[in-house]
Amino acid sequence: MFQKFTILGLSFALFFLAGCGADKKSVVVPTKTAPTWYTKAPLSNGSDLYAVGEGKSKKEAISNALNLMASTLSVSISSSYNAKTVVKEGSVSTSEGVYANEVQSDVKEIRISNYEVLNAESLGFKKYAVLLKSNKKKLFDSMLQETEQKLKIINDKEQTYLLSNGLKKLVFYREAQESLKNLPNTLIVMNVLNPTFKGEKYLEQIEKIDAKYEQTLKGLSFSIDTDRNSANLKTPISKGLSAKKLKINRSVSNMHFSISIASKIQKANAYGFTLARSEISIVTRDTKNNIVGSNSLHIVGQSSQGYEVAKQDIAFRLNTLIEKEGIAKVIGLDI
Repeated sequence: MFQKFTILGLSFALFFLAGCGADKKSVVVPTKTAPTWYTKAPLSNGSDLYAVGEGKSKKEAISNALNLMASTLSVSISSSYNAKTVVKEGSVSTSEGVYANEVQSDVKEIRISNYEVLNAESLGFKKYAVLLKSNKKKLFDSMLQETEQKLKIINDKEQTYLLSNGLKKLVFYREAQESLKNLPNTLIVMNVLNPTFKGEKYLEQIEKIDAKYEQTLKGLSFSIDTDRNSANLKTPISKGLSAKKLKINRSVSNMHFSISIASKIQKANAYGFTLARSEISIVTRDTKNNIVGSNSLHIVGQSSQGYEVAKQDIAFRLNTLIEKEGIAKVIGLDI
């Protein structure tokens, strides 16, 4: 009897499972239709720039859209994204909205602003798309304002360096050059946005900064003093300075600087070689005896021909270090 009920129970279970299997339906994931603004994006015109971008995230999509938008101006762009949602009429959905553009995009240091994200939507499978818009006049005006502001800051700051020593002036003019190095690209973009714009006066200011940098560099001079252990180190230091077209002489002007070199050397032996372990101190001072740069080096000279030759090897290795790292880094000076 037990065997009979067991067989009946097993048959019922199989029948039940078979019925469930017959009623089970496969799940079909519908294909997400791409929005019209993505497939047929508006074209840029005389007043506005448009661009569609896509990426694995909204941030990446915006960055790619900015790249595409900038390519219409024949400029390469890298961008950073920092936007906030602005609610206009009605509410802003998760897939569509207008964002106040706090995007500061660097086109080789060119600051671009006044963008709007008109649409943003997930296309599924970690793929996002956005539609950007930028008003050409607003973009031009912002770039003009920022250009003039940057030049004003440089001109105002220059006044504080008129009585400074030559190295401080040199650093100032080099930093000014760095901040203006992509201004010519900015001017090109501005001319594309506004064909009536002429940027000659801005280029002239760049040329003035370049000329003042070269003038300051040529006006610098250095003298080199050493202790008894460091006499042979004067030559590689002089050679390194001369390679940067810096004069080696003595002067009392605020364009002159004195370099002091002192060394502590210990004799040692290893594997049949005589070693000269040196600790080299390099200090640069202005005419008021203020330290403007310094560095400490540990160089080991070696020779199989005795201690004096090992000490000479220190100078050879210092020269090699200067050729590799540059004189500025070796002496700890920003030139």
